[in-house]
Amino acid sequence: MALDNAPLGKSSDYPDQYDPSLLFPVAREENRRRIGLEDGRWPWFGEDMWQAWELSWLRPGGIPAVAWAEIRFPAASPSIVESKSLKLYLNSLNQHVFSSESQVAETITQDLSKVCGGAVHVQMRSVDETAEAVGRPNAYELIDDEVVEDVVYEYAPDSLIASGSEVSEGLCSHLLKSNCPVTGQPDWATIFIRYTGPAIDWAGLLRYIVSFRQKQDFHEHCVETVFIDLMARCKPTDLMVCARYTRRGGLDINPWRSTRPEDGLGPRLVRQ
Repeated sequence: MALDNAPLGKSSDYPDQYDPSLLFPVAREENRRRIGLEDGRWPWFGEDMWQAWELSWLRPGGIPAVAWAEIRFPAASPSIVESKSLKLYLNSLNQHVFSSESQVAETITQDLSKVCGGAVHVQMRSVDETAEAVGRPNAYELIDDEVVEDVVYEYAPDSLIASGSEVSEGLCSHLLKSNCPVTGQPDWATIFIRYTGPAIDWAGLLRYIVSFRQKQDFHEHCVETVFIDLMARCKPTDLMVCARYTRRGGLDINPWRSTRPEDGLGPRLVRQ
């Protein structure tokens, strides 16, 4: 398995010296082959936006500094970074002296871009920022109260049904839950779907989302699976899928995939 040598699921010493070798890449290709993508060309635009909340370093003179960061990995990058390895790497900055915050951002950008094989963007944020988390945006209808007569907890793409005249709508569920394929720990998310195409049956979509409840997969691959299943079974002409995952280990991961490059994530949600 590609993750046999990764730190995820294993006891680890937390380093106090800057060490970019801690970063562990995970190739995207194997998981994409499992959903029928083998030619190296993907039917989406998108990125994985990570929010790193436990970020600290030393300023000249030895006084610590703290911040949080938005780290954006392009969906086209050959690899992602295993989450615990990123946590260990960020902790390795704790006792390292940087001349400025911009040097911290440049260092993280260079190290992550090298490991994942794509241009990573890092935006440093002050812990004094006043931006508030929000609830579900008004543009999305919540489907969590739809009546589902035969709920299943095993992956069920056949639940997806679309028919009738073309519509454009945004749908949302707070009930996406899957499990880490290495540790078995639960991952919780709010999922947003916006599409144009034959009307998707809301109850069937909710049944499908709930069917991920025992599925073992990483955040990015869950979103890509939903995207591919909706394209294959519901035939939209335009589609965006994004998921806002809750924090684990000081990090939250927020992938989005879309037929349009200008799409992206909305604001941070209350559960984050």
